[in-house]
Amino acid sequence: MTLQDKLDAFKAAFEAGQLPLKLAAQDHALMREAIQAQIASGIAERALSVGDVAPGFTLPDSENRPCASAALLANGPLVVSFYRGIWCPYCTLDLQALQAVLPAIEQRGAQLLAVSPQSAMHNRQAARDHDLTFPLLSDAGNRLAAQFGLRYRLPEALITLYQQRLGLDLAQFNQNDDWTLPLPARFVIARDGRIAYAEAHADYTRRPEPQALLSVLERLA
Repeated sequence: MTLQDKLDAFKAAFEAGQLPLKLAAQDHALMREAIQAQIASGIAERALSVGDVAPGFTLPDSENRPCASAALLANGPLVVSFYRGIWCPYCTLDLQALQAVLPAIEQRGAQLLAVSPQSAMHNRQAARDHDLTFPLLSDAGNRLAAQFGLRYRLPEALITLYQQRLGLDLAQFNQNDDWTLPLPARFVIARDGRIAYAEAHADYTRRPEPQALLSVLERLA
């Protein structure tokens, strides 16, 4: 089963009311409308793409140790995956799929990093709960996501739904009350700092297949 198959199965079960957390039909309709508005905005098409120079960064990992892209690129290509947070079940499935291909990524001389706006504490929880062995980095305020063209703010109606219907307080997860998130996206950055692979989705229920990274990394090697 592909990653997208798993995501689609979760979405179908969620919308059919087959999960412990149940929403009303109008709530699901609101979420679908927000996704369509995001797609129509064209944000995914404006994100950095193949051939662009990736912004350099230094972000803290789950132990609050600085992780610098320049130092990592000296050793090989980087796979940088942006995700929304541990609270998002689609992101959990995405991170687990990346963990499954981590040995193949490392065999091709690359390093994998996952970036979200959530705090180091929640990154530690994500790593512990899902047996993740690659670095999870905290992008406070989605500043790096903005440089990649991925940052957006949730619409007010969706903020209300998250707070009142889902019980999600992103200010607590992210230690920031701006209610911004990154588009889910995946990049391969070559050692010269240029982007060799890029895929971003305005629909957070869709994610790139991790296997697609391997042929790009083989070419770079």
